[in-house]
Amino acid sequence: MDVNKLITMANQIGDFFAANPDEEAAKKDIANHLNKFWNSVMIKGLVTHVQQSDVSDLHPRVVEAVKQHII
Repeated sequence: MDVNKLITMANQIGDFFAANPDEEAAKKDIANHLNKFWNSVMIKGLVTHVQQSDVSDLHPRVVEAVKQHII
């Protein structure tokens, strides 16, 4: 899957959960959402991007959610 599309979708998820003032809960919610609604190919593509790329194009909570709860 195109990594740019994954980034767009991940950022939309990050924007949605940004309203939660509890940062730790928001990161868990993001990770849960990804695990529930994304297939393994999509998650692997996002994880690879987080591990191997400049992540300035990703919502900060998404980056932290992936690092803390998915990798």
